[in-house]
Amino acid sequence: MKKNVTKPISLVVCYLLLAAAVAVCGQSGPAGGAAVKQFETRCGWFSNPTPANIWLYDREAEWTIGAQGGYQVEGDWDWPSFKDGQWTETNGRYGYGCACMRLRVDRRTREVLEIKSVRARPLAACRRDPSLKKWKRYLGP
Repeated sequence: MKKNVTKPISLVVCYLLLAAAVAVCGQSGPAGGAAVKQFETRCGWFSNPTPANIWLYDREAEWTIGAQGGYQVEGDWDWPSFKDGQWTETNGRYGYGCACMRLRVDRRTREVLEIKSVRARPLAACRRDPSLKKWKRYLGP
């Protein structure tokens, strides 16, 4: 009689363990999973070439802050306070500057998820950084 009961119980236990493993592995974490990190400081070219189009180009990647008709970072955030000589106009008042931003990003999609703070820097700081030279063609004339 014991043999008849032991086999079904073993099968049920194995099934429950397998179901638990699938449930744990299949759970989704925060948006982007491991691609999303906590706040970090990123410095580079802050580009706003046209309305609603905003990017940060740093040593690692092109980060989308906003794309007209597409993705826009949520929430209110302060624009970098560029002083005279820290902003290069390429299209009327639109253009680019050098900035550091404290933000959260999704590394997979290269989108900025949240902006905590911003700080304008002299243009020379970005011009001197060899890792930022590759982005010059995206900034305009």
